[in-house]
Amino acid sequence: MAEQVDERLRRLIQTDICKAEDASKYAEELRRLAETVVDAETLKAAAGFFKALAEEKRLSILKLLIIREMCVCELTIALGMTQPNASHHLGILESAGLVARRKEGKWTYYSIKDRERVENLLQFIRY
Repeated sequence: MAEQVDERLRRLIQTDICKAEDASKYAEELRRLAETVVDAETLKAAAGFFKALAEEKRLSILKLLIIREMCVCELTIALGMTQPNASHHLGILESAGLVARRKEGKWTYYSIKDRERVENLLQFIRY
């Protein structure tokens, strides 16, 4: 694998597109660059965040919760979902830091955790 990468870099350097002179040194430089800008924990959190937004029902839940706090049963009725399905989606949104929950007796209520962030996000994607 490393040999293939070095060979590709050698070919790239030969085209004069890349200003590097030594493919091996350039490969090491690229690896060091990646280590400085790629933080595994940050990427994991970002992937979870985007996963939370990658589903229509979750976006619908966010839109409803922008209006007001709702309990799970209200969300299931509004969106035609089952309770387990709604709870699944809410769990993903909560893990991504988009919603917060509070218990009141047997009822669980959800609200937007960072209203400005979510409003900007929903406006950005024009949903």
